Amino acid sequence: MSDDKKIIFSMVGVSKVYPPQKKVLSNIYLSFFYGAKIGVIGLNGSGKSTLLKIIAGLEKNYQGEVAFSSGYSVGYLEQEPHLDETKTVRQIVEEGVQEVVDVLKKYEAVNERFGDAEVIENPDKMQELMDEQAKLQELIDQFDAWNLDSKLERAMDALRCPPEEQLISELSGGERRRVALCRLLLQEPDILLLDEPTNHLDAESVQWLEVYLQQYKGTVIAITHDRYFLDNVAGWILELDRGEGIPWKG
Repeated sequence: MSDDKKIIFSMVGVSKVYPPQKKVLSNIYLSFFYGAKIGVIGLNGSGKSTLLKIIAGLEKNYQGEVAFSSGYSVGYLEQEPHLDETKTVRQIVEEGVQEVVDVLKKYEAVNERFGDAEVIENPDKMQELMDEQAKLQELIDQFDAWNLDSKLERAMDALRCPPEEQLISELSGGERRRVALCRLLLQEPDILLLDEPTNHLDAESVQWLEVYLQQYKGTVIAITHDRYFLDNVAGWILELDRGEGIPWKG
């Protein structure tokens, strides 16, 4: 969904206090249009990650008002992503395009049923199966699903993901973040929330990510200490200083 003519998110007078009396956010006002590119900066402990968690809907204990237009999807890269350790790198990455993966599996299953005796001997069942195959073919064309493998391989290569058959349990923290980032970018949510996305990326991967985000149709909000990344991606900056938000044009 996209509508670059209206504000899709607003945060009005939001404050957050951790017990006993640690105020990390104080009276924050923030709103953005679809397609905005915003960088969030500030010292460690200034509330940057808390801000993203509130936007993502993961942190609900705060004062103030938050309003999100309905119908927009949100994707969040946290500092330490939680991934299923029993799965392989490929399986986690495929979660980003699960709908496409499921359509391809259904198409394969339908094709196998054409050899069933009960289908071959029953014209009505054969027609039902052909109709189902046609519907799935339309979805495959719509998703460009035949090129899924090359799409996944390009993204995994660009972010230097580990070998696709490797188990998540065998990965380092940095490798897990790259896999999680790859999955998230493939999901293509309307709003991308990225907590230090350039951490654990080499220079070539950072450059690829900058270009990708520059061209991204949706909204991007990224916490980063990388000044070059900010200059190349963010149109606006929100600086958090002692709990207060200071906006300025990037």
